[in-house]
Amino acid sequence: MNVARRLVRRYTRPVGLGLVLAGLMVSAYIFLVAAPQVQTFGFDAYAYWSVSMPDPYAVPIGGLGSFNYTPPVALVFDRFDTLEWWVFLWLWTALLVGSVIWIGWSPMGIAIAFAVPFVALEIYHGNIHILLAVAMVLGFRHPWAWTAVLLTKPTAAVGLAWFVVRGQWRDLAVAVAPAAVIVVLTLVLWPDLWVGWSEYVRASLDQPKGRTAVDVSLWLRLPAGLAVVAWGALTDRRWAVVAGSTLALPVLWLASLAMLAGVIPEWRRRRSVAEL
Repeated sequence: MNVARRLVRRYTRPVGLGLVLAGLMVSAYIFLVAAPQVQTFGFDAYAYWSVSMPDPYAVPIGGLGSFNYTPPVALVFDRFDTLEWWVFLWLWTALLVGSVIWIGWSPMGIAIAFAVPFVALEIYHGNIHILLAVAMVLGFRHPWAWTAVLLTKPTAAVGLAWFVVRGQWRDLAVAVAPAAVIVVLTLVLWPDLWVGWSEYVRASLDQPKGRTAVDVSLWLRLPAGLAVVAWGALTDRRWAVVAGSTLALPVLWLASLAMLAGVIPEWRRRRSVAEL
């Protein structure tokens, strides 16, 4: 047993560094080699920039510019088309890159985050999973951050089970109340938008998913994600909130796994506690 432990301690660091280096090489390949050939940089970000009233759900599901999120989010993004597309794209990309740096925080944490190919894919497409990971990490101290999750990818809010299992009812109320108020106000002021969104979601249930989607039904992933979060709450493992919420995403694309970068702050926290 002692020999095995010595071997693990001896080789863990070099193997880990090797994996990080390999991941960084894959990420570099995505941007420097694959991206110029495929030419779909910012595919998802374009949907956020191009959304416009009064019908933000006019583009069919899967089309360039198709917008999936709730009316309050559409109302926010509707303001950004005053920017030129390339300006919005680079500002949005900078926000995602900055979020990854914040998640990683330390030089090694940042290297690990950027070494995950799913993170590179997420930045390439310009979706919001990294931002949702930030919201979940912040949500332990500032529960209102869950508003971003509830209004964009509601099923991923199974992470709120953390507060339920631990009996943190005030935190749960702070997490849910802002989104509830926003929903009620927009429902009163723009009911047609909510009708359009509900029809859009209903149509998406029958839409075949792309090749980069993990082909596991949401109705299987949702309870599994809830179970992971509940287990994490019982055993004080914060990373389980991010992991369970990722499982419960409405559609689990390969790039969606970038949300798992949100486990890095918990890994860093546990490591610092162990060193005390």
